[in-house]
Amino acid sequence: MAKKEFTFYGKTLEELKKMSLNEFAQLTNARIRRSLLRGLTDAEKILLGVIKDGNPKIKTHCREMIILPEMVDKTILVYNGKEFIAVQITSGMLAHRLGEFVPTRRGVKHSAPGIGATKSSAAMSVK
Repeated sequence: MAKKEFTFYGKTLEELKKMSLNEFAQLTNARIRRSLLRGLTDAEKILLGVIKDGNPKIKTHCREMIILPEMVDKTILVYNGKEFIAVQITSGMLAHRLGEFVPTRRGVKHSAPGIGATKSSAAMSVK
């Protein structure tokens, strides 16, 4: 069985990479389109320049950066508020934001109740 080729609104990845930013914006949903048509921020322009230069180790705090076709197949270290988390950009992530793939909070893992949490545990010794 042949592997299905990736398309984004009928365009292949090679066609997307040849498009300008405004042409790509026309393929995205309204929220992303408005953001792209306003233009990239200075930090986003610097990040995009570093990505185009081919730097293998890219660190960023730009969680609001929209994933563009030039970023596909790159690994970017995105800051989650405590540390940098590696994100391998795939074609399915196009038109999403980097921060969507790096959670800032962890799930709570509950265990046994602590001392004083219940009436019976208040009478226990604190050894």
